[in-house]
Amino acid sequence: MNIVSSSLYEEQLKAILAPMAKANFSETKKFKMYLDTIILNAPTKAKKYKKSIYFNNENIKDIEHQGYTIIFYMDIKTGTYVILGITADQ
Repeated sequence: MNIVSSSLYEEQLKAILAPMAKANFSETKKFKMYLDTIILNAPTKAKKYKKSIYFNNENIKDIEHQGYTIIFYMDIKTGTYVILGITADQ
């Protein structure tokens, strides 16, 4: 099993974390560490996550956390999980 982050996810995450870090670096660090934990555990908990509202594909799932949605793709054949992006819930 491999977990890969897309460049879009990395860019979106930086855009989310930068203003948060200016306001409260310690809380931002905790938030980021928890996101990393969620992502690392995604393969073992993938079945509990709902199909993405952004894509019409059963292998693309949404993880909701603290007002954000992390979108990931499960490549069943290769055992790779690709973190596609992160969006603020509306």
